[in-house]
Amino acid sequence: MPRLPDGDPAPASGGLPDAALASMAGRPWGVYLHVPFCSVRCGYCDFNTYTLGELGPGASTDDFATTALAELDLAATVLGRNAGPVHTVFVGGGTPTLLPPADLVRLVAGIRDRFGLAEGAEVTTEANPDSVTLADLHELAAGGFTRVSIGMQSVVPHVLRTLDRTHDPARVATAVEGARAAGLATSVDLIYGTPGESLDDWRSSLEAAVALEPDHVSAYALVVEEGTRMAVQVRRGELPMPDGDDEADKYELADELLSAAGYGWYEVSNWARDDAARCRHNEGYWRGDPWWGVGPGAHSHVGGVRWWNVKHPRTYAAALAEGRSPAAGRETLTADQRRDEVVLLGVRLREGLPLDVLDANGRTAVAGLVADGLVDGRAAVGERRVVLTRRGRLLADAVVRRLLGV
Repeated sequence: MPRLPDGDPAPASGGLPDAALASMAGRPWGVYLHVPFCSVRCGYCDFNTYTLGELGPGASTDDFATTALAELDLAATVLGRNAGPVHTVFVGGGTPTLLPPADLVRLVAGIRDRFGLAEGAEVTTEANPDSVTLADLHELAAGGFTRVSIGMQSVVPHVLRTLDRTHDPARVATAVEGARAAGLATSVDLIYGTPGESLDDWRSSLEAAVALEPDHVSAYALVVEEGTRMAVQVRRGELPMPDGDDEADKYELADELLSAAGYGWYEVSNWARDDAARCRHNEGYWRGDPWWGVGPGAHSHVGGVRWWNVKHPRTYAAALAEGRSPAAGRETLTADQRRDEVVLLGVRLREGLPLDVLDANGRTAVAGLVADGLVDGRAAVGERRVVLTRRGRLLADAVVRRLLGV
């Protein structure tokens, strides 16, 4: 599990500079709720998650909603009148649906009570196919959720075993159909590049995902993170390291099959049936909108100030019980750092990046990127925007480095 950054000390009050608060005026913003519980720790995952057997008193699923509501009270105090209604809510983890649906609904109600929800607000929860029932989905929809993101990952049993995923692939279809019946928009999440996964395995997963007819598909390349069980297996030679060329082939196959099925890419790893089916919460991150992250290890960003909560659920709960902010540290980004983030995130979007965001060296680099087939020349000349080609999407990090001159 990665360590938190050092940063600067965070005030116990959670207070923010006036300039950061003022920057929220009139801007859409979101709330992220991190539920850190999982029934099984997957070998590839480095998220801040815990199985119930790892946790002691003060960090149970029974107490979580009450504790998270206390952080929402803190957010309401800190943000005050600067915050308008919340535009997006995303409940992630971990496995949020290990909490009772009533607790998830209670958290959404807590956000509505403290800030209000904008008209047409997007309210998403992640769900494991084995931990959500049809009754749960109907209760979530009735309680204000509008969207569910289902962790499919793969339909191939040996790939799921390598990932330590325990769900039956058939349960994914049941979950998607149940969500649709409840009136929820649906997304499925896939992972490619798992050791031992063939191109045909990946094709099978993509075809199964398309057959479900979800509104949205995410497909992420597997990254072997330090500190995970998979990293140990790779180091011991028990599993091969994912191959970059293999992952590139699989990305191209994903884009071909999803495009043919009517899904358009709008961010390097995300495809949607239409613009209305995009994940607006994640678009807020990529645009640099403000968000408050609630929960152990959750990160937040308001007006160039970024902070992160303590990681362990028990320590998190203790801070809030004592009336203190659970923040472990924070940093204030410089103007150059904020510009670099605009480039880093904005270039990943289908709309691309306005050329005038770049400095002189970055604008000069665009011609070479067009010549190398990484940036769309017509968009660069006609629209004055940096828009990635498919090959550019495969090499997005390299494009960013050239635009920033690093």
